[in-house]
Amino acid sequence: MAIESVLAQTYRHWELIIVDDASTDDTLQVISKYLIDTYNIQLIRLQTNHGAAFCRNKAISLAKGEYIAFLDSDDFWAKDKLSTQISFMQKMQCDVCFTSYLQVDECGNSLNKRINAIPTLSYKKLLLNNYIGNLTGIYNASVLGKIFCPEIPKRQDWALWLTAVEMSDKPALGIAEDLAFYRVRSDSMSANKVKLLKHNFNLYYKHLGFSAVKSMFYMGLFLWEYFFVRPKYITLVT
Repeated sequence: MAIESVLAQTYRHWELIIVDDASTDDTLQVISKYLIDTYNIQLIRLQTNHGAAFCRNKAISLAKGEYIAFLDSDDFWAKDKLSTQISFMQKMQCDVCFTSYLQVDECGNSLNKRINAIPTLSYKKLLLNNYIGNLTGIYNASVLGKIFCPEIPKRQDWALWLTAVEMSDKPALGIAEDLAFYRVRSDSMSANKVKLLKHNFNLYYKHLGFSAVKSMFYMGLFLWEYFFVRPKYITLVT
């Protein structure tokens, strides 16, 4: 469904770089038919598993476009996702953009939950919580250069968007439209709250280089934001 949602985009000037992280299922068989019929899809097959950060960085290094976006294999986009965001970014002279998105279950059925994009997202606000859904984010590589994920076990996407917003020296701008669909799995990282806290601390302490005390302070701010502020941006839909 992820590939199909890219093929369906009304914006046609895209390239799709697929990094197969040494899959053992029928991924290659599924992808092969698209390689025959579509000239702007490139497959990179890894012989050993390297993880999400390595795969994203490999694709970023090969990308030729002015804008860079991400889409994991479980998720998918609305057909006007790219056209809406790129037009908005050009009009607003925006370097980093993201959108609202809807959650779906493992079968693709709606969970009736929307994650609303904050209209204006500063670096300071982004430090408190990862408000950019990775499947919705786009950054302008022609302005910011190519921004890569750090080689940390988890939360690489949050780290990347922090870097992008910091380098932009302007807030990221959010679009209220639901332009992407995030598949929630029972074994996802976001479902394991204890592990999530550990990786959040490591983002502050190891990646950003905060002291242990400052990292704990920001963990407190994160928890406040997570439980008392972020729920305001989550709404039920019918």
